Amino acid sequence: VQLQASGGGLVQAGGFLRLSCAASGRILSIRTMGWYRQASGKQRELVARIVSGGSTNYEDSVKGRFIVSRDNAKNMAFLQMNSLEAEDTAVYYCWMTSICGTDYWGKGTLVTVSS
Repeated sequence: VQLQASGGGLVQAGGFLRLSCAASGRILSIRTMGWYRQASGKQRELVARIVSGGSTNYEDSVKGRFIVSRDNAKNMAFLQMNSLEAEDTAVYYCWMTSICGTDYWGKGTLVTVSS
């Protein structure tokens, strides 16, 4: 199983980006998909996640600005990031958990927000 994330880049504060993550390979069923991020010098943190039924959770600092979604038919997850702030600068990692409880990680995509 491989996860391929895309959509990172450089944006000005107040702008927006949309991250995409595509899962490929032998996937029985995905229970949860989401995004983590790791800023320089900081620990990796959960940004947002969405379970197969559609319920979502967000890290407090992104609530109201970020929206996580998924396309179950295509095994894809998305992260719409609005009103970006300099503090959102980080490497963003796509993540998923199968129904068997196995975690999969994609390579990170860098998001840089200039103030």
